[in-house]
Amino acid sequence: MKNKAQINKLFAGNGSPELGKRIGEFFGQGLGAIELQKFSDGEMAPYFNESIRGANVFLIQSTMAPSDNLLELCLMIDAAKRASAYKAIAVIPYFGYARQDRKDKPRIAIGAKMVANILTAAGADRIMTCDLHAGQIQGFFDIPVDHLNGSAIFVPYLRSLNLEDLLFASPDVGGVKRTRSFAQHFSSEMVVIDKQRKKANEIAEMTIIGNVEGRNVVLVDDLVDTGGTLCKAAKIIMENGAKSVRAVCTHPVLSGNAYDNINNSVLEELVVTDTIPLTQESSKIRVLTVAELFAKAINNVTTDGSISQLFI
Repeated sequence: MKNKAQINKLFAGNGSPELGKRIGEFFGQGLGAIELQKFSDGEMAPYFNESIRGANVFLIQSTMAPSDNLLELCLMIDAAKRASAYKAIAVIPYFGYARQDRKDKPRIAIGAKMVANILTAAGADRIMTCDLHAGQIQGFFDIPVDHLNGSAIFVPYLRSLNLEDLLFASPDVGGVKRTRSFAQHFSSEMVVIDKQRKKANEIAEMTIIGNVEGRNVVLVDDLVDTGGTLCKAAKIIMENGAKSVRAVCTHPVLSGNAYDNINNSVLEELVVTDTIPLTQESSKIRVLTVAELFAKAINNVTTDGSISQLFI
């Protein structure tokens, strides 16, 4: 008799249809059939068009935009559990609300913890995600979390460029650990951009801690939102004598006037992944896929293999 844990089915929500399809191709299995009924008042009702009884059900859904896609994911999890799935695994390439990971001022919600509670309450047995804004968010869950690292995608690409005098830069103090990891891979040095904010998405002052003169600089961040910080950092780096500056950011949130900011910036290129689909095309934005990385992780989970071997 076939073991329940050997039955694996993949489904994609409306937030990640193309990425879900690519993951399925690399995994060697097509996506399962699921429909999302939507009522005129906005209510959603997902429905599995095939039996998932006794299966490991992988639900692929980035939560950007967070409101609809997060609720849709929770409904998919609930539907899977009520349909007697063996396990419901939420595959969340981009985890929304991750920037709300602490109480940094009075009377504010910790959104990342609340979302973790919601996903767990919905019935998720496991979470799989990539480059959380803060690694400690894994501790908000009381279920297993597979936290994949985007460096597995970016490092091979950067090596292919054969850049001399390479230097890595963190756009803020919070990204130092991530940037140092890249620098160590290339036996390179790093600098830090110290920034002071007036309010969210608005920078008051920015200075470089370190020397960028004569270097090819790579800015490293987990996500790019409006692009304001990234583009201003790139400008300051070039003004301080760098040869070139480019950026690698896992999640292309790209809200507001982000595309204009990037197109008009001094950045050579912005390298992102497909955890979030782009809404516009840009000659300065290069997209690398995380599909193979997630497919390998899903395979290792189903075969009780190691996830850490996927890290560089």
